[in-house]
Amino acid sequence: MFKTLLNVFRIPELRNKVLFTLFMLAIYRIGYHVPLMGVDQDKFLELTNAQNQDNTAAGRLASYVSLFSGGNLQQSTIFGLGVMPYISASIIFQLLTTVLPSLEKLQKEGETGRKKIQEWTRYATVPLAVVQAIFWLGWMRGMGMIQTTMLNTHYTMFWMTGLITLTAGCIFLMWLGEQIDEYGLGNGISLIILAGIVARMPAAIGDLIHKYSTQGDASHPITPGKIVFLICSFVFIVAGSILITQAQRRIPIQQAKHTRGRRVYGGQKQYLPLRVNHGGVMPIIFASSLMLFPQMFFGWIRGVMANNLGSDKPGWFYQTISFLNDEFNRGAFLYLLLEVIMIYFFAYFWTTVQFQPKEMANQLRDYGSFIPGLRPGKRTADYLEKVMMRITYVGAAFLCIIAVVPSAVSAWLGIPPLIAQFLGGTGLLIVVSVALDMVQRIEANLLMRNYGGFLSAPGQKGKRIKGRQY
Repeated sequence: MFKTLLNVFRIPELRNKVLFTLFMLAIYRIGYHVPLMGVDQDKFLELTNAQNQDNTAAGRLASYVSLFSGGNLQQSTIFGLGVMPYISASIIFQLLTTVLPSLEKLQKEGETGRKKIQEWTRYATVPLAVVQAIFWLGWMRGMGMIQTTMLNTHYTMFWMTGLITLTAGCIFLMWLGEQIDEYGLGNGISLIILAGIVARMPAAIGDLIHKYSTQGDASHPITPGKIVFLICSFVFIVAGSILITQAQRRIPIQQAKHTRGRRVYGGQKQYLPLRVNHGGVMPIIFASSLMLFPQMFFGWIRGVMANNLGSDKPGWFYQTISFLNDEFNRGAFLYLLLEVIMIYFFAYFWTTVQFQPKEMANQLRDYGSFIPGLRPGKRTADYLEKVMMRITYVGAAFLCIIAVVPSAVSAWLGIPPLIAQFLGGTGLLIVVSVALDMVQRIEANLLMRNYGGFLSAPGQKGKRIKGRQY
């Protein structure tokens, strides 16, 4: 491994890409610590620390927002929105591509069409950033985190500077990611999200040390047995994440033979790889974001009823609302059950949106290839759709395990959510997928110049990370 890392810096082009990527990420982390004007950072830090340890909908919302804003939201900074508006715009255009024929036709034009859609995505990021900045500033205003001087004398200036700063910070991060795409190594936006997730690890380790005790009590719930369990679970889940991310179902493809003169061309046997986890991290993102609303809704109804009832005895309706509010806490039975159902739903939904079996069957037919035993056209498309539906069931089951483990461990073992979040969920899948992509890109550059990759044994220079077949 050490020799491979040395080989990375022996190649000038690869070394420049790695250093440029690290430099861009360093700029991002420096900008994350630049505070937003007019915000009381001490109150903000106190509130976010309380919400990070909270199991309510507000705490889960803060954790979800911090995933895409970088870090743990302990400061209100110029990068407070992160890359969330850009990700939202990208998801919107991905969904519109399957609905609007004009966008679908534009995407099929190749690199030119994709660049045009990418340009429209950048334009759509600006209004989304403004809208999210308005909600973000309004939330801070409602929570009393604005300095008194700004509220009394410079309230309009606070809103103007806040909107401009947050929007400009989001656009700058988008530009930073595109620079990494062009001159660096890896996907820029994904690396920015990765940097924000990894930056929370020192705080989680510090919290783990602070709450460690050999006896275990309410203030120090972390015992040696729980630490061993956390280490073993982390290794097992990371290994499973790598396995399911690389897992493929390989469909045999036979190329038709063509006779030209006295020579016969084609006839090779190849494979069509279908990813087991085709939806990636998107099903968990959709499910986690929607799971914020039940507890917020039932909590609001219970609060309104409690204020109106006063000293009267609560009736059956109030008790039902209280029961549902408690059951939709993170780690409760109904919460986990509904989350599993929604992950399955969005896994199939996202696969249906992204995977086009008819188009794939037509491409195989146009290139003179076919699946042995199946006629080109409709039968091939039906077969590909059937296989994808089956392997999506397995991929969705794994996503359910990844999503449920942090909530279950936090609720049943009393481990703080800041620590349990590294045992699964959206953040872990993003870290694993981005890290694998980085390793594969570095290996491709090394093998192209006759160097061994990360997984090559001594004396071997051709071994690469491959998808596991199922």
